[in-house]
This record gives sequence, C-alpha cells and structure tokens, in this order.
Amino acid sequence: MADATAKKGTYKEYDTPHHDLRDWIDRVDAMGELTKIEGADWNLEIGAVAEMIYNHVPDNPPALLFDNIPGYEPGFRIISGMTNSINRLAMTLGFPEPSGAMDVVQWYRDRMKDFSSIPSRFVNTGPILENIDRDEDVDLLKFPVPFLHELDGGRYIGTGDLVIMADPDSDWVNVGTYRIMVHDKNTCGLWMSPGKHGRQIRDKYFKLGKPCPVAISIGHDPLMFLAAGNEVLYGVSEFGYAAGHRGAPFDMIKSELHGLPIPAYGEIVIEGEIVQEDMRPEGPFGEWTGYYASSVREDPVIKIRRVYYRNKPIITMARPGRPPSDYTLSKSVIKSALLWDQVEAAGLPGVQGVWCHQNGGGRLFNVISIKQAYPGHSRQAAQLCCSVHAGNYLGRWSIAVDEDIDPSNLWDVTWAMATRCDPVDDIDITRRAWSGALDPMKRAGDNFNSRALVDACRPYEWKDEFPPVAESSPELKAKTLQKWKHLLD
Repeated sequence: MADATAKKGTYKEYDTPHHDLRDWIDRVDAMGELTKIEGADWNLEIGAVAEMIYNHVPDNPPALLFDNIPGYEPGFRIISGMTNSINRLAMTLGFPEPSGAMDVVQWYRDRMKDFSSIPSRFVNTGPILENIDRDEDVDLLKFPVPFLHELDGGRYIGTGDLVIMADPDSDWVNVGTYRIMVHDKNTCGLWMSPGKHGRQIRDKYFKLGKPCPVAISIGHDPLMFLAAGNEVLYGVSEFGYAAGHRGAPFDMIKSELHGLPIPAYGEIVIEGEIVQEDMRPEGPFGEWTGYYASSVREDPVIKIRRVYYRNKPIITMARPGRPPSDYTLSKSVIKSALLWDQVEAAGLPGVQGVWCHQNGGGRLFNVISIKQAYPGHSRQAAQLCCSVHAGNYLGRWSIAVDEDIDPSNLWDVTWAMATRCDPVDDIDITRRAWSGALDPMKRAGDNFNSRALVDACRPYEWKDEFPPVAESSPELKAKTLQKWKHLLD
C-alpha cells in the first residue's frame, strides 16, 4: 500500500525529477528497460516491430528507441512505449519501485487527495529554439514520420502528441492527444471526436468566423503525454496538471505566431491554424480498440507555418492497435485510479481495488473488487463502475468481484465469473449508453451502445455457506515461500 514517501514523490537514486525526454531516456536505459533499434524503415517496419515486441513481451515490455531510420539523418529518432511498464510508469510519476500495478493505482489515488496543479514558468529561450523553419521552409517530411498500419490513410506525425489550443473566451490553455495525419509538406489533418475539449475550442473559433490557432508538440516529457491523454477537468491546464505530478513547473516559451505555450525542452513543435474552408479526407487509422473503427471523413486541415525543433530530435510515438499496444498499460493504471475515486465519491463503500484491463484498451473491460456489506452491494458496484464519468465513455463490460479476487489478474477474474456468476440471475444489461466514433460495434450515425453488468461475487444471501476455496491458507503460503523460494528462481 501507499506511504507518505510514495505520495510526495521519489526518484530512486535521483534527487529531482527528470529534466526532459532525453534525461528520462537515460534513466530508463539505466533501469535496463530501453531497447535501441537501428535501421527500421518508417514505412510499416517501425510499426510492425513495435507490434511484434509488445505482443511477445506483453507484461513488462521495454521502451523502444528507433535510430538510423533509412532516408533520414542519424539522430532523427522515434521513441515508443514510454510508460508501458509498471516500473517506468512509477519512475515517471515519481513513485518508488512497485510490487505490482495496483501499487501504482493506489499511490496515484493517494497523491490526488491533496493534489494541486503548478502553473508553467515562462522563459525566453530553450533547446526547442535550436532550429526554426518558417513559412515556405516548412517541410514536415524532413522528419521520419511513420506509416504505422497497412490500411492507414497516410503517415501520422501525431500519435503520442500534445495538441495545444487556447480557449478564445478565457485564459485556459487545453492540451489533448489527437491523431494528426500528414497531407503534404506543410498541411495536416487533425481528427478530434465530438465532445472533446479541443473540438469544443476549435468550434468556438469557427463560430466566430476565425481560423483556430494551434501548436502541436510531437516530442516531449512523458508526464505531459500522460496528462494530455486522460480526462482532466474542463478549464484545467494539462501542463499545470503534469507539473503537479512532477512537483515543479515546466519551462514554457511563447510561440512566435500565436503566443501559445510550447515546452522549452521539447523535441519538435509545429504551429499553424486550423482552417474551416479547407477540408480534406482524414483516415482511416488503426485505433486503440484494435480496429480501423472510424471512417474516412472530410476534416478541416491545419496549415503549418512554423516548425521548432532540437538538434537530433526525437518523435514520441504511440502505436495503437489490437492490445497489447505500446501505451495501454499507463492508460489502464490512470483510468483505474480515476474510476476508483469516482465510485467512492458516489458513495460506494468497501472498494478493494479497480482495474481497467489492457485487453479492453483501458476502457472496455473494467473490474471492481469489493468486500460485500449489504444486499445489492455488488450490483451497485457494477452499476457505478459503468456510470461514473471515468467508466461511462465507450465502456462495454463492468464486473464486480469479491475481495479475494485481484481485479488486475485475468485468471482470478475469469475464475470468479466462471464459478460465482449465474448467467440468468447475475448479468444485467444497460442500454443506450454513451458510445463514440471509435467503437467498432457502433453503426454510422448511432452514438449509443450497451453495457453488461456482471455480478461475479458470491451470492450475498448465502455467501457464508459458499464452498471454501481450494488453496493454501495465507499462513501456509508464507511458510512454503520462505522455505522453498529457491524453486521459483
């Protein structure tokens, strides 16, 4: 369980958080969790190699650093799978070495009890200004933009990205992760699903008859990516949110064109405007559900007018696809912590753990473990798990299990479903729930789906009479482990 040290943040042998992506890579390399790959081609090969490795080592895969990409200068690199192991995720967030995923979930929840954002610190210079391409000199394809999946509509420069936009009605700067396809040397397609904060900001500018200013970071501190890819409240800056986890402000520089904050120690930032009158096809793209689930559509394009980049820049890449992919673990951990907090805030007692499984992309297969205290407790748990905000969007399965079941362990969960759930009495269906464009089961024009609520707990009325589990007692397990641990080495 969490302690005060984990709550406040530790950095193992380091006294301070990592300084930037390069410092973070050095620390990951020292942990033995970085694999360097030379010579993989941008055209499908980088994506296929990432898929191969993450399918072969699904539990604790390494981060992948691609270099010497054919056709590009040595040192123009791509990194994938930044926080896709429990140890790397813990290190990134400033937690001690965990014994398992549920440690990080609990530490994250504990930190959020007295969490506060830290505003950015604005500076006049930084490594991101080492190179600036302006207007006619802009050429996005000077960078090794990957073509990730065989049926993609193009090369995607933005996957592990930060889309930076300023609300025209306030001083709020929103940072989100949305996919960005390269159309040509200075034009991109940007897809944002309806309801997302970035989409709302873009539409405000369009209603005013104005283009929407935007800056996009495509190489940065992994903490920023964690913040941009999760549900941060409307009006809260993801940069400040990420800095709150870091325990120190991020240095920002105001961009040349629109004065948008860009990371001073970022790797690559592109800047321009989303223009309503220029529409081009975007997609398809292999997504986190494991499908090409959103159709090709005409979307407003971004006209890129500035490119800021460091010497030997690094693209941060996320390759979504059929799980496990290169960022599903961090999504699962943070989503689990948010979901746990929200069901407890809604009044649910006795929660022992929550886990949003990677198999469901961190959204579609969610398990909650409780210690039953009253009739209907388990149904309440399953219902809340799919109804609160963190579990509502694009969910599918909501499963309640007893306190002896580890919600992160599929062996435990499926065993409970197989032995403690009667399909007739213990499965309920919620209809017309909130779906989205990436749902492979959604038909065109329909934004609803259904949810299965599975009660895989012992029946409350006779739970004390339920057959005992055939396994060693905790005392016998501990005694056996002490004497025979060498057999596990």
